[in-house]
Amino acid sequence: MIELKNDELTIRVAEKGAELQSVKDSEGREYMWQADPQFWPRHSPILFPLVCSVNDDTYRVDGREYHLPRHGFARDKDFTLVSRTEEKVTLALHESEETLEVYPYRFNLAITYRLEGNRIHVFWHVENTDSREIHFQIGGHPAFNIPGGKTEGTIKLDNEEPMDALKSYADGSHDMVEVPLEADMGIIDFDENFWRNDSVKVHKSQTRRAMLMDTNGEPAVTVDYKTPVCAFWSPFGKHAPFVCIEPWYGIGDPRGFEGEFKNKPLMNHLQPGASFMAKYTITIK
Repeated sequence: MIELKNDELTIRVAEKGAELQSVKDSEGREYMWQADPQFWPRHSPILFPLVCSVNDDTYRVDGREYHLPRHGFARDKDFTLVSRTEEKVTLALHESEETLEVYPYRFNLAITYRLEGNRIHVFWHVENTDSREIHFQIGGHPAFNIPGGKTEGTIKLDNEEPMDALKSYADGSHDMVEVPLEADMGIIDFDENFWRNDSVKVHKSQTRRAMLMDTNGEPAVTVDYKTPVCAFWSPFGKHAPFVCIEPWYGIGDPRGFEGEFKNKPLMNHLQPGASFMAKYTITIK
């Protein structure tokens, strides 16, 4: 476990999955979900090389079938420590014989966490080290404790106009069909029933900021992103005291999709030698 610290925050990052597992303020208050397995045994997994699921865990590259579980493999792989200072760490993962069996591309994936005051900057860097174009998706899945230890709360978005979400189903699947987002002037008041159709996926870059409000109506956690999708999730039926705010460059297969991997909605493409870099930021209080 790698610990970074400044005057305002202390964070812990695991080499397995390059996962951010703890965020504490100067008074020792924990903001990240602590992975109680009776609810959900993760903290903030890295989603790569796909976001959500491919239908039947099967996808096609040049007509050949490959198999990947939901959210890909990066979250379960051991990353290598590349560099570290008191307030910044970079970890990396590249292809192996094992990954090539399920994802036929050579790549270098680097994850960087940098502290700046009360902010955590999370950087994703994907490099194509293959001799052909590669295709991938990437996303974040940070889970935050709901203020007050409750199972309901409020998320405030930066867009007060009516917004749409993708039509989702209880099994986690979705259609590329828009339905009204259950929000009032950008305010989502969520309870257990809000998660009845699994995650709520807001696409087309309709929002760039999500604030999890505390019991006094002030932001406890703010997530800033420039992703095409931001999803919100808590496990339905478990009355879990956490909520995920998930910036995504990608999305799962729509129901019935059987096309090539490269033709999935919201796919990213890299020519040989090219790189992709993106970030999101977590602000505490």
